[in-house]
Amino acid sequence: MADIPAGELIACHECDHLHRYVVIPAGARANCDQCGSFLYRNIPDSLNRSLALYSAAFLLFLLANCFPFLSLTLGGRVVENVLLSGGWAMYEMGMSDLGILIFLTSIGFPLIAITGMLYLLVSVKLGFVPPAMGRVYRVTEIVTPWSLVSVFMLGVLIAIVKLQDIANVIIGTSFFALCGLLLVYAAARANFDPRVLWSLTPYSNPHESELDSSIQYLNCHTCGLLAQEKGHSQHCLRCTTPLHHRKHNSIESTWALLIAAAILIIPANLYPVMTVIRFGQGEPNTILSGVLHLIESGMWGLALIVFVASIVVPVMKLIVLSFLLISVQKKSLWRPRDRTLLYRITEVVGAWSMVDIFLVGLLSALVSLDALSTIRPGIGASFFGAVVVVTMFAAHKFDSRLIWDNMRESNSSRS
Repeated sequence: MADIPAGELIACHECDHLHRYVVIPAGARANCDQCGSFLYRNIPDSLNRSLALYSAAFLLFLLANCFPFLSLTLGGRVVENVLLSGGWAMYEMGMSDLGILIFLTSIGFPLIAITGMLYLLVSVKLGFVPPAMGRVYRVTEIVTPWSLVSVFMLGVLIAIVKLQDIANVIIGTSFFALCGLLLVYAAARANFDPRVLWSLTPYSNPHESELDSSIQYLNCHTCGLLAQEKGHSQHCLRCTTPLHHRKHNSIESTWALLIAAAILIIPANLYPVMTVIRFGQGEPNTILSGVLHLIESGMWGLALIVFVASIVVPVMKLIVLSFLLISVQKKSLWRPRDRTLLYRITEVVGAWSMVDIFLVGLLSALVSLDALSTIRPGIGASFFGAVVVVTMFAAHKFDSRLIWDNMRESNSSRS
Protein backbone atom coordinates (compact mmCIF):
# COMPACT_ATOMS: atom_id res chain seq x y z
CA MET A 1 0.00 0.00 0.00
CA ALA A 2 1.20 3.48 -0.83
CA ASP A 3 2.48 5.40 2.18
CA ILE A 4 0.10 8.08 3.45
CA PRO A 5 1.08 10.17 6.46
CA ALA A 6 -1.07 9.46 9.50
CA GLY A 7 -3.45 12.33 10.17
CA GLU A 8 -4.14 13.16 6.52
CA LEU A 9 -7.85 13.78 5.97
CA ILE A 10 -10.09 11.88 3.58
CA ALA A 11 -13.78 12.38 2.84
CA CYS A 12 -16.46 9.73 2.35
CA HIS A 13 -17.90 9.80 -1.16
CA GLU A 14 -21.39 8.84 0.08
CA CYS A 15 -21.92 11.31 2.96
CA ASP A 16 -18.97 13.79 2.82
CA HIS A 17 -17.96 12.95 6.39
CA LEU A 18 -14.29 13.75 7.06
CA HIS A 19 -11.98 11.07 8.46
CA ARG A 20 -8.40 11.09 9.65
CA TYR A 21 -6.32 8.46 7.86
CA VAL A 22 -5.05 5.72 10.16
CA VAL A 23 -2.86 2.72 9.36
CA ILE A 24 -4.82 -0.54 9.27
CA PRO A 25 -3.58 -4.17 9.15
CA ALA A 26 -2.75 -5.82 5.82
CA GLY A 27 -5.90 -7.05 4.09
CA ALA A 28 -8.19 -4.95 6.29
CA ARG A 29 -10.58 -2.29 5.04
CA ALA A 30 -11.76 0.96 6.54
CA ASN A 31 -15.39 2.03 6.35
CA CYS A 32 -17.06 5.34 7.11
CA ASP A 33 -18.26 5.38 10.71
CA GLN A 34 -21.20 7.59 9.73
CA CYS A 35 -22.75 5.83 6.71
CA GLY A 36 -20.76 2.58 6.53
CA SER A 37 -19.43 3.15 3.01
CA PHE A 38 -16.03 1.83 1.93
CA LEU A 39 -13.10 4.24 2.37
CA TYR A 40 -9.83 2.40 1.68
CA ARG A 41 -8.03 -0.93 2.05
CA ASN A 42 -4.52 -2.00 2.97
CA ILE A 43 -3.44 -4.12 -0.01
CA PRO A 44 0.16 -5.37 0.32
CA ASP A 45 2.20 -5.10 -2.90
CA SER A 46 -0.82 -3.73 -4.72
CA LEU A 47 1.15 -2.48 -7.74
CA ASN A 48 2.71 -5.84 -8.65
CA ARG A 49 -0.39 -7.87 -7.88
CA SER A 50 -2.78 -5.68 -9.84
CA LEU A 51 -0.32 -5.36 -12.74
CA ALA A 52 -0.01 -9.15 -13.00
CA LEU A 53 -3.78 -9.64 -12.81
CA TYR A 54 -4.60 -6.93 -15.37
CA SER A 55 -1.96 -8.39 -17.72
CA ALA A 56 -3.57 -11.81 -17.39
CA ALA A 57 -7.01 -10.25 -17.94
CA PHE A 58 -5.78 -8.63 -21.16
CA LEU A 59 -4.45 -11.95 -22.50
CA LEU A 60 -7.69 -13.74 -21.60
CA PHE A 61 -9.67 -10.95 -23.28
CA LEU A 62 -7.71 -11.51 -26.51
CA LEU A 63 -8.30 -15.27 -26.32
CA ALA A 64 -12.00 -14.76 -25.64
CA ASN A 65 -12.32 -12.68 -28.82
CA CYS A 66 -10.14 -14.78 -31.14
CA PHE A 67 -11.82 -18.20 -30.88
CA PRO A 68 -15.36 -19.58 -31.33
CA PHE A 69 -17.56 -18.95 -28.32
CA LEU A 70 -20.62 -21.18 -28.79
CA SER A 71 -21.70 -23.36 -31.71
CA LEU A 72 -25.11 -24.75 -32.54
CA THR A 73 -25.68 -27.94 -34.58
CA LEU A 74 -29.07 -28.96 -35.98
CA GLY A 75 -29.96 -31.10 -38.97
CA GLY A 76 -26.37 -31.23 -40.16
CA ARG A 77 -26.00 -27.47 -40.06
CA VAL A 78 -23.53 -25.71 -37.78
CA VAL A 79 -23.72 -22.09 -36.64
CA GLU A 80 -20.61 -20.69 -34.95
CA ASN A 81 -20.73 -17.74 -32.61
CA VAL A 82 -17.93 -15.43 -31.43
CA LEU A 83 -18.23 -12.76 -28.75
CA LEU A 84 -18.95 -10.09 -31.34
CA SER A 85 -21.76 -12.13 -32.93
CA GLY A 86 -24.53 -11.06 -30.55
CA GLY A 87 -24.11 -7.35 -31.08
CA TRP A 88 -23.45 -7.78 -34.80
CA ALA A 89 -26.59 -9.90 -35.25
CA MET A 90 -28.73 -7.20 -33.66
CA TYR A 91 -27.11 -4.59 -35.87
CA GLU A 92 -27.80 -6.62 -39.04
CA MET A 93 -31.43 -7.11 -38.02
CA GLY A 94 -32.00 -3.37 -37.92
CA MET A 95 -31.64 -2.94 -34.14
CA SER A 96 -28.40 -0.99 -34.16
CA ASP A 97 -29.15 0.59 -30.77
CA LEU A 98 -29.09 -2.78 -29.04
CA GLY A 99 -26.16 -3.97 -31.16
CA ILE A 100 -24.03 -1.03 -30.05
CA LEU A 101 -25.16 -1.42 -26.42
CA ILE A 102 -24.24 -5.13 -26.37
CA PHE A 103 -20.88 -4.47 -28.02
CA LEU A 104 -19.92 -1.66 -25.66
CA THR A 105 -20.94 -3.38 -22.42
CA SER A 106 -19.50 -6.83 -23.26
CA ILE A 107 -16.40 -5.91 -25.33
CA GLY A 108 -15.74 -2.18 -25.76
CA PHE A 109 -15.90 -0.92 -22.18
CA PRO A 110 -14.06 -3.92 -20.64
CA LEU A 111 -11.27 -3.42 -23.19
CA ILE A 112 -11.01 0.29 -22.35
CA ALA A 113 -10.94 -0.44 -18.62
CA ILE A 114 -8.26 -3.15 -18.88
CA THR A 115 -5.96 -1.32 -21.32
CA GLY A 116 -6.36 1.94 -19.41
CA MET A 117 -5.28 0.31 -16.17
CA LEU A 118 -2.35 -1.41 -17.87
CA TYR A 119 -1.21 1.93 -19.29
CA LEU A 120 -1.22 3.42 -15.79
CA LEU A 121 0.27 0.48 -13.92
CA VAL A 122 3.08 -0.22 -16.39
CA SER A 123 4.10 3.44 -16.31
CA VAL A 124 4.14 3.54 -12.50
CA LYS A 125 6.08 0.26 -12.42
CA LEU A 126 8.71 1.87 -14.65
CA GLY A 127 8.92 4.76 -12.20
CA PHE A 128 7.34 7.71 -13.98
CA VAL A 129 4.01 9.53 -14.02
CA PRO A 130 2.24 8.64 -17.30
CA PRO A 131 0.96 11.48 -19.49
CA ALA A 132 -2.70 12.33 -18.85
CA MET A 133 -2.74 9.96 -15.86
CA GLY A 134 -5.72 11.64 -14.24
CA ARG A 135 -7.80 11.67 -17.42
CA VAL A 136 -7.07 8.03 -18.22
CA TYR A 137 -7.95 6.92 -14.70
CA ARG A 138 -11.12 8.97 -14.83
CA VAL A 139 -12.19 7.27 -18.07
CA THR A 140 -11.56 3.83 -16.59
CA GLU A 141 -13.64 4.76 -13.55
CA ILE A 142 -16.49 5.92 -15.78
CA VAL A 143 -16.60 2.80 -17.98
CA THR A 144 -16.04 0.23 -15.21
CA PRO A 145 -19.70 0.18 -14.01
CA TRP A 146 -20.69 -0.40 -17.64
CA SER A 147 -18.25 -3.31 -18.14
CA LEU A 148 -20.80 -6.08 -17.70
CA VAL A 149 -18.77 -9.23 -18.28
CA SER A 150 -20.39 -10.99 -15.31
CA VAL A 151 -23.91 -10.13 -16.50
CA PHE A 152 -22.99 -11.31 -20.00
CA MET A 153 -21.82 -14.65 -18.59
CA LEU A 154 -25.14 -15.10 -16.81
CA GLY A 155 -26.89 -14.47 -20.12
CA VAL A 156 -24.65 -17.08 -21.75
CA LEU A 157 -25.53 -19.71 -19.15
CA ILE A 158 -29.25 -19.05 -19.54
CA ALA A 159 -28.88 -19.21 -23.35
CA ILE A 160 -27.11 -22.60 -23.16
CA VAL A 161 -29.93 -24.05 -21.05
CA LYS A 162 -32.65 -22.63 -23.32
CA LEU A 163 -30.90 -23.90 -26.47
CA GLN A 164 -30.88 -27.49 -25.24
CA ASP A 165 -34.51 -27.77 -26.43
CA ILE A 166 -33.60 -26.62 -29.95
CA ALA A 167 -30.28 -28.20 -30.90
CA ASN A 168 -26.92 -29.44 -29.69
CA VAL A 169 -24.73 -26.73 -28.13
CA ILE A 170 -20.94 -26.92 -28.40
CA ILE A 171 -18.88 -24.82 -25.99
CA GLY A 172 -15.81 -23.25 -27.58
CA THR A 173 -12.41 -22.15 -26.31
CA SER A 174 -13.59 -18.56 -26.00
CA PHE A 175 -16.16 -19.57 -23.38
CA PHE A 176 -13.49 -20.85 -21.00
CA ALA A 177 -11.31 -17.80 -21.65
CA LEU A 178 -14.25 -15.56 -20.75
CA CYS A 179 -14.82 -17.52 -17.53
CA GLY A 180 -11.18 -16.94 -16.64
CA LEU A 181 -11.47 -13.27 -17.59
CA LEU A 182 -14.45 -12.86 -15.27
CA LEU A 183 -12.49 -14.19 -12.29
CA VAL A 184 -9.17 -12.49 -13.06
CA TYR A 185 -10.76 -9.11 -13.83
CA ALA A 186 -12.66 -9.18 -10.52
CA ALA A 187 -9.43 -10.08 -8.69
CA ALA A 188 -7.54 -7.29 -10.46
CA ARG A 189 -10.06 -4.68 -9.36
CA ALA A 190 -10.04 -6.03 -5.79
CA ASN A 191 -6.23 -5.86 -5.56
CA PHE A 192 -5.78 -2.39 -7.00
CA ASP A 193 -5.09 0.49 -4.61
CA PRO A 194 -5.45 3.85 -6.41
CA ARG A 195 -3.01 5.45 -3.98
CA VAL A 196 -0.13 3.81 -5.86
CA LEU A 197 -0.93 6.31 -8.62
CA TRP A 198 -1.59 9.43 -6.57
CA SER A 199 1.48 8.97 -4.37
CA LEU A 200 3.60 9.96 -7.40
CA THR A 201 1.91 13.35 -7.70
CA PRO A 202 2.81 16.45 -5.64
CA TYR A 203 -0.75 16.87 -4.38
CA SER A 204 -2.06 15.53 -1.08
CA ASN A 205 -4.94 16.14 1.31
CA PRO A 206 -4.62 18.55 4.23
CA HIS A 207 -3.88 17.26 7.72
CA GLU A 208 -6.27 17.58 10.58
CA SER A 209 -4.20 20.40 12.08
CA GLU A 210 -4.38 22.34 8.79
CA LEU A 211 -8.17 22.15 8.48
CA ASP A 212 -9.89 25.53 8.41
CA SER A 213 -13.53 25.27 9.48
CA SER A 214 -14.36 28.54 7.73
CA ILE A 215 -13.40 27.12 4.32
CA GLN A 216 -15.65 24.90 2.19
CA TYR A 217 -13.79 21.85 0.86
CA LEU A 218 -14.71 19.94 -2.27
CA ASN A 219 -14.15 16.19 -2.48
CA CYS A 220 -13.00 14.74 -5.81
CA HIS A 221 -14.96 11.53 -6.43
CA THR A 222 -12.30 10.23 -8.81
CA CYS A 223 -9.09 10.50 -6.79
CA GLY A 224 -10.31 11.65 -3.37
CA LEU A 225 -8.33 14.91 -3.28
CA LEU A 226 -9.79 17.62 -1.03
CA ALA A 227 -9.66 21.11 -2.53
CA GLN A 228 -10.73 24.48 -1.23
CA GLU A 229 -13.82 25.79 -2.98
CA LYS A 230 -12.84 28.80 -5.11
CA GLY A 231 -15.83 29.31 -7.37
CA HIS A 232 -17.56 27.81 -10.38
CA SER A 233 -15.99 25.49 -13.00
CA GLN A 234 -13.35 24.23 -10.63
CA HIS A 235 -11.33 21.13 -11.54
CA CYS A 236 -9.28 18.72 -9.45
CA LEU A 237 -5.57 19.56 -9.59
CA ARG A 238 -4.62 15.88 -9.48
CA CYS A 239 -6.96 14.21 -12.00
CA THR A 240 -8.75 17.16 -13.73
CA THR A 241 -12.21 15.91 -12.71
CA PRO A 242 -14.81 18.73 -12.47
CA LEU A 243 -15.48 19.44 -8.79
CA HIS A 244 -18.84 20.23 -7.26
CA HIS A 245 -20.23 20.64 -3.77
CA ARG A 246 -23.21 18.54 -4.86
CA LYS A 247 -24.15 17.09 -8.24
CA HIS A 248 -25.73 19.84 -10.31
CA ASN A 249 -29.54 19.56 -10.48
CA SER A 250 -29.34 16.09 -8.96
CA ILE A 251 -32.97 15.90 -7.81
CA GLU A 252 -34.49 17.36 -10.97
CA SER A 253 -32.35 15.26 -13.31
CA THR A 254 -33.01 12.05 -11.39
CA TRP A 255 -36.76 12.67 -11.42
CA ALA A 256 -36.68 13.31 -15.18
CA LEU A 257 -34.79 10.08 -15.82
CA LEU A 258 -37.09 8.07 -13.55
CA ILE A 259 -40.21 9.41 -15.28
CA ALA A 260 -38.69 8.51 -18.66
CA ALA A 261 -37.88 4.99 -17.40
CA ALA A 262 -41.39 4.56 -15.98
CA ILE A 263 -42.85 5.44 -19.40
CA LEU A 264 -40.45 3.14 -21.26
CA ILE A 265 -41.10 0.17 -18.98
CA ILE A 266 -44.71 -0.09 -20.22
CA PRO A 267 -43.94 -0.91 -23.89
CA ALA A 268 -40.92 -2.92 -22.71
CA ASN A 269 -43.31 -5.37 -21.06
CA LEU A 270 -46.17 -5.16 -23.55
CA TYR A 271 -44.22 -5.63 -26.80
CA PRO A 272 -42.37 -8.85 -27.66
CA VAL A 273 -38.66 -9.04 -26.89
CA MET A 274 -38.10 -11.93 -29.32
CA THR A 275 -39.89 -14.38 -31.59
CA VAL A 276 -38.99 -18.08 -31.77
CA ILE A 277 -39.81 -19.55 -35.19
CA ARG A 278 -39.71 -23.33 -35.69
CA PHE A 279 -40.49 -24.87 -39.08
CA GLY A 280 -42.03 -21.61 -40.21
CA GLN A 281 -44.30 -21.17 -37.19
CA GLY A 282 -43.88 -19.23 -33.99
CA GLU A 283 -45.31 -16.56 -31.78
CA PRO A 284 -43.77 -13.47 -30.18
CA ASN A 285 -42.63 -13.67 -26.56
CA THR A 286 -42.82 -10.85 -24.06
CA ILE A 287 -40.63 -10.82 -20.93
CA LEU A 288 -43.42 -12.30 -18.80
CA SER A 289 -44.40 -14.95 -21.34
CA GLY A 290 -40.75 -16.00 -21.53
CA VAL A 291 -40.73 -16.49 -17.76
CA LEU A 292 -43.94 -18.54 -17.95
CA HIS A 293 -42.43 -20.67 -20.73
CA LEU A 294 -39.43 -21.47 -18.52
CA ILE A 295 -41.78 -22.46 -15.69
CA GLU A 296 -43.79 -24.72 -18.01
CA SER A 297 -40.53 -26.35 -19.10
CA GLY A 298 -39.66 -27.09 -15.49
CA MET A 299 -36.80 -24.56 -15.37
CA TRP A 300 -37.88 -22.89 -12.14
CA GLY A 301 -34.41 -21.66 -11.27
CA LEU A 302 -33.88 -19.88 -14.59
CA ALA A 303 -37.43 -18.53 -14.49
CA LEU A 304 -36.75 -16.98 -11.10
CA ILE A 305 -33.46 -15.43 -12.28
CA VAL A 306 -35.07 -13.91 -15.38
CA PHE A 307 -38.12 -12.73 -13.43
CA VAL A 308 -36.02 -11.01 -10.76
CA ALA A 309 -33.50 -9.48 -13.20
CA SER A 310 -36.00 -8.38 -15.86
CA ILE A 311 -39.10 -7.45 -13.88
CA VAL A 312 -38.42 -7.13 -10.14
CA VAL A 313 -35.11 -5.22 -10.34
CA PRO A 314 -36.23 -2.47 -12.79
CA VAL A 315 -39.51 -1.90 -10.93
CA MET A 316 -37.85 -1.90 -7.50
CA LYS A 317 -35.17 0.47 -8.76
CA LEU A 318 -37.85 2.96 -9.82
CA ILE A 319 -39.61 2.61 -6.46
CA VAL A 320 -36.46 2.88 -4.34
CA LEU A 321 -35.02 5.88 -6.18
CA SER A 322 -38.41 7.62 -6.02
CA PHE A 323 -38.56 6.94 -2.29
CA LEU A 324 -35.05 8.36 -1.80
CA LEU A 325 -35.87 11.48 -3.80
CA ILE A 326 -39.08 12.08 -1.86
CA SER A 327 -37.29 11.55 1.47
CA VAL A 328 -34.63 14.09 0.49
CA GLN A 329 -37.18 16.65 -0.67
CA LYS A 330 -39.22 16.16 2.51
CA LYS A 331 -36.00 16.60 4.51
CA SER A 332 -36.60 13.29 6.22
CA LEU A 333 -34.32 12.33 9.12
CA TRP A 334 -35.42 8.68 9.05
CA ARG A 335 -32.53 6.18 9.18
CA PRO A 336 -30.03 7.97 6.86
CA ARG A 337 -27.50 5.13 7.10
CA ASP A 338 -30.07 2.58 5.92
CA ARG A 339 -31.18 4.85 3.10
CA THR A 340 -27.56 5.21 1.98
CA LEU A 341 -27.14 1.42 2.02
CA LEU A 342 -30.38 1.07 0.05
CA TYR A 343 -29.00 3.45 -2.56
CA ARG A 344 -25.72 1.53 -2.84
CA ILE A 345 -27.57 -1.77 -3.36
CA THR A 346 -29.82 -0.18 -5.99
CA GLU A 347 -26.79 1.21 -7.82
CA VAL A 348 -25.08 -2.20 -7.93
CA VAL A 349 -27.98 -4.51 -8.89
CA GLY A 350 -29.40 -2.31 -11.64
CA ALA A 351 -26.92 -3.50 -14.27
CA TRP A 352 -28.06 -7.12 -13.88
CA SER A 353 -31.24 -6.31 -15.80
CA MET A 354 -29.04 -6.32 -18.92
CA VAL A 355 -29.10 -10.13 -18.80
CA ASP A 356 -32.26 -10.19 -20.96
CA ILE A 357 -30.64 -7.99 -23.62
CA PHE A 358 -27.55 -10.21 -23.75
CA LEU A 359 -29.78 -13.28 -23.95
CA VAL A 360 -31.73 -11.91 -26.91
CA GLY A 361 -28.50 -11.00 -28.72
CA LEU A 362 -26.94 -14.43 -28.15
CA LEU A 363 -30.03 -16.35 -29.23
CA SER A 364 -30.56 -14.18 -32.31
CA ALA A 365 -26.96 -14.78 -33.41
CA LEU A 366 -26.95 -18.52 -32.79
CA VAL A 367 -30.44 -19.60 -33.83
CA SER A 368 -30.44 -18.57 -37.45
CA LEU A 369 -31.23 -21.80 -39.29
CA ASP A 370 -33.78 -20.49 -41.79
CA ALA A 371 -36.82 -22.80 -41.95
CA LEU A 372 -35.59 -25.16 -39.23
CA SER A 373 -35.44 -22.67 -36.40
CA THR A 374 -34.87 -18.93 -36.13
CA ILE A 375 -35.01 -16.39 -33.32
CA ARG A 376 -35.64 -12.76 -34.10
CA PRO A 377 -35.45 -9.83 -31.65
CA GLY A 378 -38.55 -7.75 -30.99
CA ILE A 379 -39.12 -4.05 -30.43
CA GLY A 380 -39.73 -4.74 -26.73
CA ALA A 381 -36.03 -5.48 -26.35
CA SER A 382 -35.16 -1.94 -27.49
CA PHE A 383 -37.54 -0.42 -24.96
CA PHE A 384 -36.21 -2.67 -22.21
CA GLY A 385 -32.61 -1.80 -23.07
CA ALA A 386 -33.55 1.86 -22.81
CA VAL A 387 -35.09 1.22 -19.37
CA VAL A 388 -31.86 -0.39 -18.12
CA VAL A 389 -29.66 2.42 -19.43
CA VAL A 390 -31.91 5.25 -18.20
CA THR A 391 -32.25 3.77 -14.69
CA MET A 392 -28.47 3.32 -14.46
CA PHE A 393 -28.03 6.98 -15.39
CA ALA A 394 -30.69 7.92 -12.81
CA ALA A 395 -28.84 6.04 -10.05
CA HIS A 396 -25.59 7.73 -11.06
CA LYS A 397 -27.19 11.17 -11.08
CA PHE A 398 -28.66 10.85 -7.59
CA ASP A 399 -26.39 12.38 -4.94
CA SER A 400 -26.51 10.33 -1.71
CA ARG A 401 -24.84 13.20 0.18
CA LEU A 402 -28.20 15.00 0.07
CA ILE A 403 -29.50 12.43 2.57
CA TRP A 404 -26.89 13.55 5.09
CA ASP A 405 -27.30 17.25 4.36
CA ASN A 406 -30.70 17.09 6.07
CA MET A 407 -29.06 15.52 9.13
CA ARG A 408 -26.41 18.24 9.26
CA GLU A 409 -29.01 21.00 8.91
CA SER A 410 -31.05 19.47 11.70
CA ASN A 411 -28.04 19.18 14.00
CA SER A 412 -27.00 22.77 13.24
CA SER A 413 -30.46 24.13 14.06
CA ARG A 414 -30.47 22.27 17.39
CA SER A 415 -27.08 23.62 18.35
